[in-house]
Amino acid sequence: MARRGSRNISDYLTLRRRPGLPIWIDIAWRVLFVLGLISAAVAVHWFDRNGLQDSYDGDVSFYDVIYFTMISITTTGYGDITPVTERARLFDALLVTPIRIFVVLIFVGTAYNFVFKRTWDKWRMKIIQSNLHNHIVIAGFGTSGKEAVHELIARGTSPEEIVVVDPSDDALSEAEKLGCAVINGDATRDGVLMDVKISRARSMIVSAGRDDTSILIVLTARHLAYHLPISVSVRAADNEMLARQAGATTVINPVSFAGLLLAGSCEGAKISDYLSDLASATGRVKLVQRSVTEEEVGLSMQDIAKDGLGVRIYRDNNMYGFWEEEAKNLEAGDIIVEIMPGTVEEGKKAKED
Repeated sequence: MARRGSRNISDYLTLRRRPGLPIWIDIAWRVLFVLGLISAAVAVHWFDRNGLQDSYDGDVSFYDVIYFTMISITTTGYGDITPVTERARLFDALLVTPIRIFVVLIFVGTAYNFVFKRTWDKWRMKIIQSNLHNHIVIAGFGTSGKEAVHELIARGTSPEEIVVVDPSDDALSEAEKLGCAVINGDATRDGVLMDVKISRARSMIVSAGRDDTSILIVLTARHLAYHLPISVSVRAADNEMLARQAGATTVINPVSFAGLLLAGSCEGAKISDYLSDLASATGRVKLVQRSVTEEEVGLSMQDIAKDGLGVRIYRDNNMYGFWEEEAKNLEAGDIIVEIMPGTVEEGKKAKED
């Protein structure tokens, strides 16, 4: 979330990075294209040099043609060499004038891309970075990453608080349409994560599509932001422990979770429906995690139940169910997981969005 008094991320463009081609190739093809256009104009004037008149010596040489072409294309026009025949004027109007326009546009476009645009992008990126505080970094905007962003927005997170990192321009275009800030880059690199101010983020979601890449992203993020909560998606059960050792706070295995839903559906279709309800912002019920308040210390989970139902507490890295003795005497620092009602209006609004 941006600090109070600062401008929103959406007031600016995104953190986009380098173009698809190396700079020297981009410049080279522009130069070659300009030289090709000038050569075409020189050829037209040379083959129709009899239609030109030189007021200096009356003779139009090849060097005079090059001179006339260059001052014509640059719109200087000293008037010492002029087209005098109808054909020469027609050639100049229909062939040389379009070439002149193309050359000017290429020069202007090159100046914009390599001078003005780069200066603007650097300034714009610094403005965005200065407003990145307490945001959520999404590394990977594939199927899982995209669903995570949609779910975050449905749960009330502003798109301005989300920064998406992905090497695919197509994926980033989709994230941009949602209102997120985006950067084209490799999240396994320190520089990219530093650009999105990972040290000031409130959490990170990693879904790179490959377990090895996801784990490497977690390692990179963890050494840059030691206390950052990191959630990662891995597909192989063997990699779950590796992800935790890399520093992931939460490890999600979508394959295993899908298996749990399928197994639950065998006992009754309503079980999987209820689990889906709990996991989605559009469901009639939702899971909420919060800390025990000072007033609740010493009470039981049943005593503090108001609008919801406490189902589990976390204490000193241990978890206890609502039926266990530990849940009958809440302590300071306990984390409670509750089932809360999700209103129909919230579900409808999330679906519409």
